[in-house]
Amino acid sequence: MTAGLRLGIDIGGTKTAVALVSDDGTVHALHSAPSGRGPVDVVDVAVRLAREVLEGSAAGPAVDVVSVGACMPGLVDPVTGLARHAVNLEVESLDLGGELSRRLGVPVSVENDVKAAALGAWRLRTSAEGPVPRGDSSPALAYLNLGTGLASAVVRDGVVVRGIDGAAGEIGHLPVGGDAPCSCGQVGCLETVASGSALARLWPEPRRRARDPFAAAAAGDLLAAAAVDVLCTGVGLAVQVLALASGAERVVVGGGLAGLGEPLLRGVRADLERRGRSSRIVETLGLPERVELLAADVPVAALGAAWLGSVRPGTVRPAAGHRVAGTAGTAGTAGAAGTTQSTADAARTVVPTGERVG
Repeated sequence: MTAGLRLGIDIGGTKTAVALVSDDGTVHALHSAPSGRGPVDVVDVAVRLAREVLEGSAAGPAVDVVSVGACMPGLVDPVTGLARHAVNLEVESLDLGGELSRRLGVPVSVENDVKAAALGAWRLRTSAEGPVPRGDSSPALAYLNLGTGLASAVVRDGVVVRGIDGAAGEIGHLPVGGDAPCSCGQVGCLETVASGSALARLWPEPRRRARDPFAAAAAGDLLAAAAVDVLCTGVGLAVQVLALASGAERVVVGGGLAGLGEPLLRGVRADLERRGRSSRIVETLGLPERVELLAADVPVAALGAAWLGSVRPGTVRPAAGHRVAGTAGTAGTAGAAGTTQSTADAARTVVPTGERVG
């Protein structure tokens, strides 16, 4: 029997991933599939993958799962378990916590996907840095998600900062200038210069001669060069805003655009160095050293979801030969700490099933 396992369910706009991890950072199973569309299909796919992970786990015939959590895009209330306005999943309203709990037979804690990813990134970072001395606080961490849009979340001492209606960290809709309309209804938001949609607008498909904008820029594509300059400047501004406004001492960049890799990180750090040269205040923050890149293939949201909460005492059998047992907790409660590796290392690591992340 393998004790202390946690199940994390990440329902993304494109795919759903379910990870089974232990407190020592071992990934025992990781399954994914295209996400469902509509409330029923979204839950069906998540439940099917969760059962596949438990049934196919290399951990053995008896799996004690002490924590089950799930995340998805949109407005997710961790107290009620309700998820709303997940447009890409065709979900207007879904009792995510309630439906998953009913189908899996255990309490399931829920959270917004970016906030869960921030928690996962925080776990990775604090694990690598070791335990915080008694009486001290761990450094605040901001997770900056560069996808079609721009979103972020901040974690302090293992707790996600929520703000009004969970809007804390949503700096993508901070107007910074320019005349590009934003999906939120405003004009000139930060998202219009630091996101996948911004890159697509600045470097349109018909004009592209390569898939990678940095490679295209290096090959002489002036439009691509201008686009990556705007992108890196926008991401640099996002990092500065998070450091100044949220007090984040570390900013981890993830999401689809993180797949651009080192050229993106170099470009953002170069922008932050430029900002430091023009402002003594910014220079003292040491921002280039505080930003790091998380590879797109690290299942950080699933890892964060796995630590959202703990299930009730007792034994439940969602699949033959597997049981879910644990400590007190209900959907929507915060979970216990885990152990994984730093995001700097994880960004360069592909984690195979059955190997420790750290």
